[in-house]
Amino acid sequence: MAAVLQPVNIIDKTDEEILAMAEPLWRNLVKASNEGKYGDFAKNFSSAFALAMDQVAAGHQFANSELARNLSEEIDPLGVIRRGEHVTVLYRQRSTKKPGEWVGRLVLGYEDGKVRIFGASIF
Repeated sequence: MAAVLQPVNIIDKTDEEILAMAEPLWRNLVKASNEGKYGDFAKNFSSAFALAMDQVAAGHQFANSELARNLSEEIDPLGVIRRGEHVTVLYRQRSTKKPGEWVGRLVLGYEDGKVRIFGASIF
């Protein structure tokens, strides 16, 4: 009898495995945000997040947010939170223009066998 393959749940990964998957995705978001390139910014979004993220609103944010266009490449992972079929990775994020620190939030999960972004924000 053939073994039934269970779908991989990202919450079963170790923190180190999750951080290794998350870091290049977060760095890509930072780079694309700084450059105002929505297509690059959204390229790893899940289909539901891509539909929810309005390109016009995102473009307005890129054009009008000093923070969104001046994110530092210096980041510090703060931790991983697991819930359901998703993980939230929290980062300490800095700006190249504004003093202080912000929390970056990256929600990851699997879609069609690939790690995708299900949410992202800085606050």
